[in-house]
Amino acid sequence: MSLADELLADLEEAAEEEEGGSYGEEEEEPAIEDVQEETQLDLSGDSVKSIAKLWDSKMVSGLLLIFTVMGPVEAAPEYRVIVDANNLTVEIENELNIIHKFIRDKYSKRFPELESLVPNALDYIRTVKELGNSLDKCKNNENLQQILTNATIMVVSVTASTTQGQQLSEEELERLEEACDMALELNASKHRIYEYVESRMSFIAPNLSIIIGASTAAKIMGVAGGLTNLSKMPACNIMLLGAQRKTLSGFSSTSVLPHTGYIYHSDIVQSLPPDLRRKAARLVAAKCTLAARVDSFHESTEGKVGYELKDEIERKFDKWQEPPPVKQVKPLPAPLDGQRKKRGGRRYRKMKERLGLTEIRKQANRMSFGEIEEDAYQEDLGFSLGHLGKSGSGRVRQTQVNEATKARISKTLQRTLQKQSVVYGGKSTIRDRSSGTASSVAFTPLQGLEIVNPQAAEKKVAEANQKYFSSMAEFLKVKGEKSGIMST
Repeated sequence: MSLADELLADLEEAAEEEEGGSYGEEEEEPAIEDVQEETQLDLSGDSVKSIAKLWDSKMVSGLLLIFTVMGPVEAAPEYRVIVDANNLTVEIENELNIIHKFIRDKYSKRFPELESLVPNALDYIRTVKELGNSLDKCKNNENLQQILTNATIMVVSVTASTTQGQQLSEEELERLEEACDMALELNASKHRIYEYVESRMSFIAPNLSIIIGASTAAKIMGVAGGLTNLSKMPACNIMLLGAQRKTLSGFSSTSVLPHTGYIYHSDIVQSLPPDLRRKAARLVAAKCTLAARVDSFHESTEGKVGYELKDEIERKFDKWQEPPPVKQVKPLPAPLDGQRKKRGGRRYRKMKERLGLTEIRKQANRMSFGEIEEDAYQEDLGFSLGHLGKSGSGRVRQTQVNEATKARISKTLQRTLQKQSVVYGGKSTIRDRSSGTASSVAFTPLQGLEIVNPQAAEKKVAEANQKYFSSMAEFLKVKGEKSGIMST
């Protein structure tokens, strides 16, 4: 017998003695004057213990010993009672599953479709007790309306009218009623145990009970082996406590979810949408770890830390469920580039002239339409000199060279270029840029082999260009052209 049971037995005996004394002879009550005289006599003592004897009595010391927790929580007498009560609730749940399986097998002979229509175990047991053999009770039954919804009652009544079940015998009906009564009594006992655990968990672990509830707190404490062991566990392990629940295979009415324990099935987590429950379970497990460590050292007995942690959890839950902010279309910002500073003057103009395009570069950039450009490097690079170095540019006047932007050539480079232009012997085809197949020997039908000058045609073109397009030439036959223009 535990210390708590002994205390309850002593209290019952004391209550019986008081009741027995009340039926006996009534003693004469002392007069008020006598009591005052006794108190006056007692007050003359040297110590307060001579008049106040309740503090040293065994009853007060025994009660205070129970309600005072010294050292680990496991040393408290009520802790063992709470753990045993928690284990008893698990056994009751297993027993209810077994009884539900028994009733389902027996009643399937009378109404086999009821199992699929009422999936909850307790609702099924209450429905079976209410219906019995007469399935006509489904219609206009007030007791059944307190158990099932109106839509379910309508479906059950329609299905009961077309069922192929058989009547149960009196003996079978008595067994079913006995099983239903036992299941309902066990369920009521489980609720009484939950009430007791909830009332006492606020004494042992107040902060932990505030966050996840007294019932869930008692469950994870029982699985962890005590509050001290629970405070030493990391949050990832606390979240998995109760994942392997002690239920018979095939009888569990809850869906099997991996890596979920008592915290996942607590009310604070189940109140969220399904897509946020795993994230919420991790958060609640972390806060439960902090609350368990506070409770193991007997700090914040009023639950102040627990309320703060729960408020933080609820704020995060609200933040997760907030709708996303509306995206506003913002105009483009004003450009940061200011007005550039424009500098003028002789120095700036000289710099622009010096860094501008030269006449040579302009001629090199020009291209003639309908003419095949020759590669400057005799490779397939596509780099040519444009109009640079071409005699027949098509311009009447020669381009005026700007002395400011004219390329400056040193005297050494001028002498080098003059030496390269001097011909020492036969004319080179590479230097003259003439065709490599040109030859001074030609074949004619009259004389056969004939020595000709391959540059004769080029000299004629050069003489004609110099005659008509030279910068020093004058207009020829101006009068004749003028008369021709007038005649036209």
